[in-house]
Amino acid sequence: MRMLLNITDSMQHLLRLSLQEDIGTGDITSAATVDYEVRGGGYVVAKAEGVFAGRTIFEMIFHMVDPEIEFVWHIQDGESLQPGRRCVSFEGRLHNILIAERTGLNFLQRMSGIASLAHAYRERIRHTRAQIIDTRKTTPLWREIEKYAVRCGGGANHRMGLYDMFLIKENHIASAGGIAVAIEKALAYNVKHPPDRPVEVETRNLDEVREAMRYPIQRIMLDNMPVPEMQQAVQLVGGRCEVEASGGVTLESVRAIAETGVDFISVGALTHSAPALDLSLLIESKK
Repeated sequence: MRMLLNITDSMQHLLRLSLQEDIGTGDITSAATVDYEVRGGGYVVAKAEGVFAGRTIFEMIFHMVDPEIEFVWHIQDGESLQPGRRCVSFEGRLHNILIAERTGLNFLQRMSGIASLAHAYRERIRHTRAQIIDTRKTTPLWREIEKYAVRCGGGANHRMGLYDMFLIKENHIASAGGIAVAIEKALAYNVKHPPDRPVEVETRNLDEVREAMRYPIQRIMLDNMPVPEMQQAVQLVGGRCEVEASGGVTLESVRAIAETGVDFISVGALTHSAPALDLSLLIESKK
């Protein structure tokens, strides 16, 4: 299935700002060494194994510099990469290709790195029903792009921001005066401010799970619980709402967590710690 990225105005603004940051008053190296009308071709090649993401963003960045650059894509977002595989070939004014090169690669490498890490987590739990989901621990202004990359790797998205889902966490509970008070206020808010948004509550032990389960909420988060206690919590909930595991999840621990029967496993590392995938842009010829 082909992955699709909905390009928003804020995304386009981000890409323009990213180009401006790099170009500044002008690319003096390209201006000095490459005549403006010299044409040539090149390609992007993978130097590491992973999952590709960022095709639309990469092309948009180059077209913001020069709409006449032509692309031939050899891969779709979400496809696996092996070292040596060409991702895209292009042709146009070499001067403009060199201007767009680094900004384009920065996005491509970052997005492919996230997709690759999401894929690695998903592969660990493929035998279970659990889904790997992201968090709001994203690069400021990159959220939609990074969450798209998570989907490219086979993960799913948690809430987009503070506006589309209630997530009553430890600090909300402390500020409100307890789990019960916080949940009751969230449910009342939903009544007064339709449409209803899902309510999720963070719990740290089985007593808090029991307290949260007194209310018609959509999801319970098990925060940093040991695996045996997590398994007890899943049995306690008994399918009456969704269960999410969260906190310190690693590639080494995710399998055991998924096998407890949770529905979701949220992994902040997908977007805050994913290493960039090694991709290289090379000029092939000039005309």
